[in-house]
Amino acid sequence: MDNGTRSELLSRLAESIESVRAGHPVRVAIDGPPAAGKTTLADELAVVLRAQGREVIRATIEGFLFPKAQRYQRGEYSPEGCYFDSHDHDTMCQVLLDPLGPDGDRKFQPAVYDRGSDTALRLPITEAGADAVLLFDGVFLLRPELVDRWDLSIFMSVTFERTLERALARGEALAGSAAGTTEIERAWRSRYIPSQQLYFAAAHPADHADIIVHNGELQQPAWEIRSN
Repeated sequence: MDNGTRSELLSRLAESIESVRAGHPVRVAIDGPPAAGKTTLADELAVVLRAQGREVIRATIEGFLFPKAQRYQRGEYSPEGCYFDSHDHDTMCQVLLDPLGPDGDRKFQPAVYDRGSDTALRLPITEAGADAVLLFDGVFLLRPELVDRWDLSIFMSVTFERTLERALARGEALAGSAAGTTEIERAWRSRYIPSQQLYFAAAHPADHADIIVHNGELQQPAWEIRSN
């Protein structure tokens, strides 16, 4: 395991992405619990890669949610609902991951859903360059039905208690809405943490990741690169 500054981590991740020879856009998963720092890392990494001249596609699991009524059909605090009912993986593969994969035509859509309005998106189809990089962040990305669709996978390792601290600092609970401390803690302890425990038991995501980033201390990360 290595450790260093945030800048050093980003440089090492960029090197790992550069080392992937896929023959098609490189599909990078950035997985981990809510509030693990996935989106922040993906955005920072995008800046580094673009500065190096790479075409970067940014997308997130939030763009492939099912409508709210379906996500919460088992109840708003159901961990099973969070894990099984939240994300439209079939459409995600159909419009994004597979078109960018080895047999794809590189014509993709980065999202199909807008969480703010709880409505479908109709984004134009875009064609990626053959050497583009997809940085895709979200939860549950290394589950069995998705694990083989990534060319490189990063797992953000953070204790559940630390993610709760960050959620409380952000003031966000269910559906990303502003909420009080009590509601946030209930959402985390009743839905989000148990759904991650379900995911860990069913999919063992850290065992499948190419890179583990220990992101408990944002400016002093540690990382383990298992493939180059």
